[in-house]
Amino acid sequence: MKYFIPGIKMVNFLTSRQKAMHSFFNTFAAQIQLLKNFFRVMNTRTLLVSIGLFLLQIQPLSSRLYSQFIPDQSTLMARAPAIFKAQFITTQGDFIIEVNREWSPTGADRLYQLLMTRFYDNNALFRVQKGYVVQFGICDNKEVNTFWDRHIIPDEPVLMKNLEGTLSYARDGINSRTVQLFINLKDNLKLDTVNYNGLRGFTPLAKIISGYEVIAKLYGGYGFDPAKFQDSIMVRGNSYLKQYFPALDYIKEARLLEEAVK
Repeated sequence: MKYFIPGIKMVNFLTSRQKAMHSFFNTFAAQIQLLKNFFRVMNTRTLLVSIGLFLLQIQPLSSRLYSQFIPDQSTLMARAPAIFKAQFITTQGDFIIEVNREWSPTGADRLYQLLMTRFYDNNALFRVQKGYVVQFGICDNKEVNTFWDRHIIPDEPVLMKNLEGTLSYARDGINSRTVQLFINLKDNLKLDTVNYNGLRGFTPLAKIISGYEVIAKLYGGYGFDPAKFQDSIMVRGNSYLKQYFPALDYIKEARLLEEAVK
């Protein structure tokens, strides 16, 4: 259920990083001019306050470039609790999932790591096929997508069924799971055993325990079409989707519910 079909040829666009850098240097120049003005007309106390504000403006550059971030090795080694919960805040409302590590230990660890790094923030719910699945897991930053695409997790046996409301990793062939997930919108029992690209079945790792009604509200008018252009989405991010599929819904924020961790 993870497809890499060539998208349109793309030329003359700025990446989200380039746009952020452009914005940063514009801000930098403006702040320099502001400081020059203060040197001329303000007293020492006001000047020191202004310098402090200036440093606060330029210091968190890396955090301003991305809502997501590339993790260090310690994050990649993080082990998920036996059971944990996460809240997904979408443009149609909120839902909560519960992840059971026994169902898919490696898959649960990876999801835990992704939530720690806020990977799913501002993710498009780009494949909404009513009565089948909802798929997501391409972030709005090319570098972050490339990083995770290189960190594949091994396959695991299918221990639970792909029942309505459960979540599984999308994949291509053998050992190809990375970050994309899908929500089952019905009992997709065929996905437990189907032989897809040389591998049997899709492994569930979580279920929606609250807010499932939100899933029915997600815009599904495009069906599978956006999923045909995953290469373009991975490079251009949400700007591509907003240009060609403007009605899609988004995950505004996905966060671990620490108080619910067992």
